[in-house]
Amino acid sequence: MTTNNVGAKRLVVGANYGLRDWLAQRVTAIVMATYTVILLVLFLSAGNFSYEAWAGIFARQWFKLATFTVIVALLYHAWVGMRDIWMDYVTHSVILRLFFQVATILWLIACAGYAAQILWRV
Repeated sequence: MTTNNVGAKRLVVGANYGLRDWLAQRVTAIVMATYTVILLVLFLSAGNFSYEAWAGIFARQWFKLATFTVIVALLYHAWVGMRDIWMDYVTHSVILRLFFQVATILWLIACAGYAAQILWRV
């Protein structure tokens, strides 16, 4: 007996991340773009292009929180992209794909920790 895998009765498998990931990529990109515009306005309106002016922007607590929010958005943006790359191009070995995904998660968590350490050191 043959099964028909085409048409309305086909078996759909997969992670079903499509719309959620597409939306996450767009939302995180908008967050990062908005932050970039705010950062440029703050820096260019200061008029003093020095280390002190740059550190003064990041000395404010609200800006540290905004920066860390953008870093988290960037890391999630990177995770969605890298996970899709591992799922699309490392399909011959589930173990290898799992290894790359775990390595990516660990790297992104380390980056978040390092970013927090840098931000609250200023």
